[in-house]
Amino acid sequence: MSNLHYITRPSSLKENAPLLIMCHGYGSDENDLFSFGSELPEELMIISLRAPYAMQPYGNAWYAINFDAEKGKWNDNEQAKQSVDLIAEFIDYACKTYAVDSNNVTLLGFSQGTILSYAVALTYPIKVKNIVALSGYINEDILPDSIKNNDVSHLNFFCSHGSVDQVIPVDWARKAPEFLKALNINHTYSEYPVGHGVAPQNFYDFKNWLITYI
Repeated sequence: MSNLHYITRPSSLKENAPLLIMCHGYGSDENDLFSFGSELPEELMIISLRAPYAMQPYGNAWYAINFDAEKGKWNDNEQAKQSVDLIAEFIDYACKTYAVDSNNVTLLGFSQGTILSYAVALTYPIKVKNIVALSGYINEDILPDSIKNNDVSHLNFFCSHGSVDQVIPVDWARKAPEFLKALNINHTYSEYPVGHGVAPQNFYDFKNWLITYI
């Protein structure tokens, strides 16, 4: 049984389906990114997760973001690491429960879900193949102390960000290509003239990228 609530869209394939797991952003839920599902390849088994921490009056979070007069805005990195482990455990659960290919797992995240998708892939690279990282950044505080190039050499990243994002500064996102390049990880990075969201062209670009890599 899973520790995370989720919804699914079945694959057109009876076995060895590529698996796509969606991780929504702060204050949202499993229905948000799931709306992409009807436009994505039918061979994908799609699972959209709900983050574990309920917010009031609605929505969910993967970890707390606190606003403090002294510290300013800061993340609960311990909660974030726990959620990284939850997603990694969920990948194992999904691969045992559904007729999917455990060697063809894609994580698709938005904002806080992207931050965790980066961390899951770089902490548990054996569990993941592709990452679609929308409007997020790499939080090095929740990554392992050392990452070996040979362990992550099979990963593929599609990274994108809004050039006028008012929630997560684009400068934070621009550090990801440098980080991934240093590890010899295959990646693409694009910016779109929008705020904290996914522009139509951004969607078409990552859809076409997915078709290439799944």
